[in-house]
Amino acid sequence: MTAAFLAIVLLLALIAGVPIAIALGLASIATILLFADQSLVVLAQRFFSAAQTPALLAIPFFILAGTFMTTGGVAKRMIAFANALVGHFRGGLAMAALLACALFAAVSGSSPATVVAVGSIMIGGMARSGYTKEFAAGLICNAGTLGILIPPSIVMVVYGAVTETSVGTLFIAGVLPGLVLTAALMAAVAVVARRVNLPRQPRADLRAVLRAGREAVWGLLLVVIVLGGIYLGVFTPTEAAAVSAVYAFVIAVFVYRDLKLRDVPHVLAESAKTTAMLMFIIANAMLFAFVLTTEQIPQAASAWIADLGLPAWGFLLVLNLLLLVAGCLMEATSVVLIFAPILFPIATQLGIHPVHLGIIMTVNMEIGMVTPPVGLNLFVTSGIAELPVTRVVRAAAPWLVVLLAMLVLVTYVPWVSLALPTWLGL
Repeated sequence: MTAAFLAIVLLLALIAGVPIAIALGLASIATILLFADQSLVVLAQRFFSAAQTPALLAIPFFILAGTFMTTGGVAKRMIAFANALVGHFRGGLAMAALLACALFAAVSGSSPATVVAVGSIMIGGMARSGYTKEFAAGLICNAGTLGILIPPSIVMVVYGAVTETSVGTLFIAGVLPGLVLTAALMAAVAVVARRVNLPRQPRADLRAVLRAGREAVWGLLLVVIVLGGIYLGVFTPTEAAAVSAVYAFVIAVFVYRDLKLRDVPHVLAESAKTTAMLMFIIANAMLFAFVLTTEQIPQAASAWIADLGLPAWGFLLVLNLLLLVAGCLMEATSVVLIFAPILFPIATQLGIHPVHLGIIMTVNMEIGMVTPPVGLNLFVTSGIAELPVTRVVRAAAPWLVVLLAMLVLVTYVPWVSLALPTWLGL
């Protein structure tokens, strides 16, 4: 009864157009008032303590680092480097856009930020080079999802905080799936390029490649600092996020000099707006998760699924279907915060590794970013490409085949997620 009431209140609020954060909070408060013996003071305490979870403190710093990188011209240097590497292939500019998305994902941690940083430059450039604007928009929309798979990833930070899984291990685990997905998308571009005779760029000589690499190296070093520092035990993921924010500030203002000191308050304000919005959603979602736990809903769900006698592969199939539907309707961090407490104990009971589950959930959230009606990348791409959302949806749809194939691979071949952490002894 409690679970049904909680779900109905949340669903009615979402149908009425209530923002997801407020809908989660309202459902939590109504359930506590009607079904629980606890005071609302407990909810207030949980609301503020949720935002102080140590792992979640990494989010504001990663957002700040990504904003400095986006505003400070790091993206255009990464794009130039990617174009110098692969631009001479047929469809090379599209491949360069994919590679640039992968490179920028490794310094931003955000899918929409990746779309904005790369798409604002590459969509127009591809259109001027003989590609249709729809092709460019659909490709960038899907490639931007690498922002939450290739570390650092805000979604992984949230999953780690909820399930008490090592964020550093999740970051390491995301590297190989991210590279595989990038390669798969580039292979798909190569196939399309041959079929429709996409243009190619002039081949860059070795000197041009080295020059572009030298220009981009300061941004790329951030990946080494974050992952290397975590793996070597120099700092925790939260400390790595703080270091990345300071490093991004120094690079943007004093090395590349694309930002003036007078522009820094504007960058801080933009980061603060994004952080406040995301942390408000997270705090309400963790409040929702607290009510779920208090009312023993995850335990009841776990017992119910266990009674079904599903094998691990059957559970994973149901899990993916559930997350794909939820990803269409809710923002990624909210989905993770709501479903991770329910699914995590069931998965561990079936012998599914917590890190493997985290990567599966992340890839599902990637797909949610490009599926209507709430796919955030669709709206971001629509804005920067100046195309109606409906046309962006149609343009992005064919590339979903690659993302779905990646989901199947990650789900049923755990080695893809666990090989690197196992090899590194994590």
